[in-house]
Amino acid sequence: MKAYVVGVGMTKFEKPGTREWQYWDMAKEAGTKALEDAGITYDRVEQVAAGYCFQPSAAGQRAVYELGLTGVPVYNVNNNCATGSTALMMARQFVEGGAGDCVLALGFEKMARGSLGGGSEGDFKTSPVARHYGIMAARHGFGTTPPTAQIFGNAAREHMAAYGTTEAQLAAVGAKNHRHSAHNPYAQFQDAWTVDEILAARTVHRPLTKLQCSPTSDGSAAAVVVSERFVERHGLAERAVEIVAQAMTTDTAESFASGSCVDAVGQPMTREAARRVYERSGLGIADVDVIELHDCFSVNELLTYEALGLCAPGESGKLVESGATTYGGHWVVNPSGGLISKGHPLGATGIAQAAELTWQLRGEAGARQVEGARVGLAHNIGLGGAAVVTLLRR
Repeated sequence: MKAYVVGVGMTKFEKPGTREWQYWDMAKEAGTKALEDAGITYDRVEQVAAGYCFQPSAAGQRAVYELGLTGVPVYNVNNNCATGSTALMMARQFVEGGAGDCVLALGFEKMARGSLGGGSEGDFKTSPVARHYGIMAARHGFGTTPPTAQIFGNAAREHMAAYGTTEAQLAAVGAKNHRHSAHNPYAQFQDAWTVDEILAARTVHRPLTKLQCSPTSDGSAAAVVVSERFVERHGLAERAVEIVAQAMTTDTAESFASGSCVDAVGQPMTREAARRVYERSGLGIADVDVIELHDCFSVNELLTYEALGLCAPGESGKLVESGATTYGGHWVVNPSGGLISKGHPLGATGIAQAAELTWQLRGEAGARQVEGARVGLAHNIGLGGAAVVTLLRR
């Protein structure tokens, strides 16, 4: 059974504390927008997958009760930064498996200001990501800068040493995505920055500067996922975007065997998830027009280019410099501004990627519209780990 996205909605992603609202307020806004976009009411929804990382247990129920008290099952989802795409994947599986004709995927996050995590090695001895940080510490040590910036920054250093990738190429990712976000009213940041300005920004963990790192954010996103039967019964063919293929992978021995931060932050997971999606769909990266990928740090966009097959290993820095991943190039990557500029409320990110691609494939993205977009790919990753790749088609 096929599954389709027929309605999407999201809040503006904002710096934590910008608005005096609770997570259920933002979830209500995003969920209401998605239902209105689909042209249906909440009483049509048969299941809900609600994703978040920092709210208390059963926060999914508290959030969706703002949409209605219909008694439907609510599944609370937490998969680190891949939480949103995991909720979307559950919604698709419910529909494809016949557990419901109309399922709501909802993601939200109300975050604290400042960087994620602590700064001492002891904080991670019992952490789910202790093994990942242990890989980093063995090769690079464990410093006092934010730990996620450390592991991705060290991955960048390894890539630079192996392939000659430059700091300017890393900054080019940030410059592209900040430039894209200038046209996105939902983005946390809407200022464009040059490569030189990004290089001159405060260093978080060398070689990564502040303008190459995703911020903490408040926000929510939602998607209505339905069956082909539901599309036909409700006359939603003009709104429907097909989820052609989707795959999730978690860490394998390859993530840790090399002792490399490049592997520990998820490049092998992404490579395998992409392989499965291409195999299941019969499509390849050359068929894709627009991509929303997990640029939590600029280096991860470059690593993901290689894992998705946009270029050969080591060629990603040259690829972004060439203009191949922006308007006028072969693909437009992160037209929303990506995590670096749109923002990164963990539970909402993966669904917000699907929302952007849905608007792009419908031709509804306004000033950031990718001309003629028909196939979109989303990539969402979380340390711990999980990588989800989703292929959408109009």
